[in-house]
Amino acid sequence: MIALPKRTRADADANINIVPYIDVMLVLLVIFMMTTPILEQGIEVDLPNANTKAVDFTEQQPSIISINRDGEYFINSITGAKPERLSVGKIAARVQARLQVFPKMRVFVRGDQEVAYGAVIALMAFLQKNGVEKVGIVTESDE
Repeated sequence: MIALPKRTRADADANINIVPYIDVMLVLLVIFMMTTPILEQGIEVDLPNANTKAVDFTEQQPSIISINRDGEYFINSITGAKPERLSVGKIAARVQARLQVFPKMRVFVRGDQEVAYGAVIALMAFLQKNGVEKVGIVTESDE
């Protein structure tokens, strides 16, 4: 009888090829690096510099009122799709409505460093007259 050759299996490679995973990770990194500057939308405001600590917004989103260098008022214009210019009375009404729903809500003013100091103080005083007990000012850190 003729002896047939035995077939043998090739040894299986038990190592994981991580090159495709690295490629995917680098593509995701590039995508995040390109989209991050787009995420910060809103009114262009040059904030004054100050050495302050950061505020934690994990509980709820605060009401942020921006004043641009032309003295126009905007509310929550950092994350909004299209900023809407409002009068001080309408801003106070919106803040009061949010305070009824969120009594511990924080209110901050982002004033451009070129805007008159009196305009920021007048807005803060108007908000306090209309029921907002605490109003903070947003600045940029020196770091």
